Amino acid sequence: MLEIRNLTVAYGLHQALHGVSLKVDLSEIVVMLGANGAGKSSLLRAIAGISEGKVDGDISLDGRDLRALKSDGVVEAGIAFVPEGRGIFGDLTVWENLLLGAYLPRAREKQDKNLRTVLELFPKLAERRNQIARTMSGGEQQMVAIGRAIMSDPKILMLDEPSLGLSPLLCQEMFQSLAHIKESGMGVLLIEQNAKQSLAIAGRGYLIENGVITGENSAEAMLNDPAVQAAYLGGT
Repeated sequence: MLEIRNLTVAYGLHQALHGVSLKVDLSEIVVMLGANGAGKSSLLRAIAGISEGKVDGDISLDGRDLRALKSDGVVEAGIAFVPEGRGIFGDLTVWENLLLGAYLPRAREKQDKNLRTVLELFPKLAERRNQIARTMSGGEQQMVAIGRAIMSDPKILMLDEPSLGLSPLLCQEMFQSLAHIKESGMGVLLIEQNAKQSLAIAGRGYLIENGVITGENSAEAMLNDPAVQAAYLGGT
């Protein structure tokens, strides 16, 4: 289980997170909802060990403290992060991008197994294995980014706005794939602008405002909450 307790992040005088606490279990999807600037990306970057701010608080995975680890150590421990904008290697092929995801020793041992998982989730990547990544559509590039993260053999997969810029059809396909990812035993921490579709596949959700967790509930309860509907689901 990923557990965050009393996490704070400050960029100079600006406090981005104020004592945030949450948890993500294996085989569950947890969605974080909040407006732009609420601190969602700061949270994921702090967990991944790549925050540019001053980070305090506790971050642990299965009881192991991650705060002292560098970003590659966080990946080796079992946390994979797909940032907003995907961050793939655009001049490399699909296959090269995927194999680079298994660069750490623990992941190399399970490279073939994880590659089968990726291709079951995204069969189009097998067809495009020799295509240069930057020549692919936005949706296909997102498949590469998520696939590369899975190749690191994570226990927890973190995604920052994976549907951003995707067509409605590709967006629907991506959410279906995420629903299947949790069936493999992975936990997913999801930041997503599409609140309705993300809550539809999630088990639980958190609300964050101005760097503070303001609510936590089951995804079903959040879908039916008038305040959540008004703020994030286009309700009245």
